[in-house]
Amino acid sequence: MKHTLIRRLIPGLLASAFAATGFAATEADIEGTFFPYKKGFPSFAGLTPGMTINKGNVDQFKDILAVGTYKIIKEGYFEMKVGPTTDFTLSNAYVEATRANLNKAKLGPKTGDLEGYVAGRPFPEEPKADDPRAGEKLAWNYKYGVNWGDNASINPFYWKYRNMSTGQVERTLKFEFHFLNIKHRVKDAPVPEVLPNPSNLYRAIYVKVNEPQDLKNTQLLIQRYADDQKRDDAYLYLGFQRRVRRLATGQTTDAFLGADLMIEDFEGYNGRVSDMKWTYKGTKNVLLPMWNHNDLKLASDMPAESDGYKYVDFGGQGGCFYQGSYQLRKVYILEAEPVDPNHPVSRRTFYMDSQLQNLNGAIETYDRKGELWKVWSVGKSHADHHLPMNKGAGIGIDDAFSMVDIQAKHCTTGQFKGQVDFKQNPPSLFQVQNLRGGD
Repeated sequence: MKHTLIRRLIPGLLASAFAATGFAATEADIEGTFFPYKKGFPSFAGLTPGMTINKGNVDQFKDILAVGTYKIIKEGYFEMKVGPTTDFTLSNAYVEATRANLNKAKLGPKTGDLEGYVAGRPFPEEPKADDPRAGEKLAWNYKYGVNWGDNASINPFYWKYRNMSTGQVERTLKFEFHFLNIKHRVKDAPVPEVLPNPSNLYRAIYVKVNEPQDLKNTQLLIQRYADDQKRDDAYLYLGFQRRVRRLATGQTTDAFLGADLMIEDFEGYNGRVSDMKWTYKGTKNVLLPMWNHNDLKLASDMPAESDGYKYVDFGGQGGCFYQGSYQLRKVYILEAEPVDPNHPVSRRTFYMDSQLQNLNGAIETYDRKGELWKVWSVGKSHADHHLPMNKGAGIGIDDAFSMVDIQAKHCTTGQFKGQVDFKQNPPSLFQVQNLRGGD
């Protein structure tokens, strides 16, 4: 009887172990995660490239729209242009790193614990509904995903604060953003790590305001540790005070420089895996904002850059919505609930593109009462149809963002010039000492 009981328990114990560690991944999983459209692109009855979805026909397509996207179209705020689904192939270096390190990463006992990770996508296997930690694995795939690659910059980066009711542009900020992976690098030298790295940092973000004059030289530095249980270090330099101050944890959830987004919203989600309870809610086909930048009708109300680069146009209610096209994609729906009961958000719902596994294609943010508060998305361009320097980068290039506070009828919009270029992102840029020398 004892041996019979053990034999009955072993399959369940093995299944639990696989769910916790991800050791079930195979070569077929690598093919599936990076090349999901090998057997064809998804389709939906009545949906054709070139059509427009508006409040008159939106109910026909409700099943393939994010909840927040459906709402803004239904309210007449926005009309969606549909484009063909295309392949956003990631860099071969990242794919090969995933292959070389298959099944090395495994979850630890607590959310935010990861053991054995080296490089590439930690958990390339298809998420399973019966895996209680499937959502956490997807969160790790995002954290260690190709989010601008080993290093990149957005310069210039325009933010516009808009009254959604009147269309008035209340304020325009001109930023530069820089990104550097310090560890787990796969493509650009030095690989796999920028040394020295005595603090064991994983990644850093540096932000500088260049306009308007009253905010000029305001700088933000975020340093993220490889140990997810350690809180990020964040520093703010205010030019008019001429001093660096360390940001308290709660300030990352305050409105950043008066915008409709917080530091925690950067890149879709700019926080630790351990800050959230992650729940995988299923897989479906959803329309996401992904396009070829060079094929769009671009903004005519902004001067072109010296190299001829033009920005994505905006329109719709209050000018709050980018005028790119959407394509039908295989998507993982992921819900994140803050662990901190004092957090201003009760939950976020992310529609994660299964190929890129970024978290910013479509996001719904709910207030503490559980009501829809903000509709947040970043449109992506294929790297081969953007700036010449980005060709072959194997990255979905963030191209424009729209953060809409549907309760306050206000929005913040962003127009990018994203450049995948290690020369613009020296490691010295991501040190606290650089903030003091930025005047």
